[in-house]
Amino acid sequence: MQEQFWLMFGLAGQALFFSRFLVQWIVSEREKKSVIPLSFWWFSIAGGLTLLAYALHKQDPVFILGQSCGVFIYLRNLHLLKKKPQADA
Repeated sequence: MQEQFWLMFGLAGQALFFSRFLVQWIVSEREKKSVIPLSFWWFSIAGGLTLLAYALHKQDPVFILGQSCGVFIYLRNLHLLKKKPQADA
């Protein structure tokens, strides 16, 4: 039962992570240019943290390293966007 929970948890993280690409694609198609919306970074963080928790549960050092580095980069991008003047955002 516990392994089934972790499997569903990992799949939910993967779905969140995939959602970032789906959102980015839809927004770019609407704008007719490549756009990275703010929601891309939020889905990246949510998916990354969920997958990091899953990787910690599985004790997979490669997966842990990849997700922890990714989450740091996503948080940094949100921080940089927050510092950007609103007219440019």
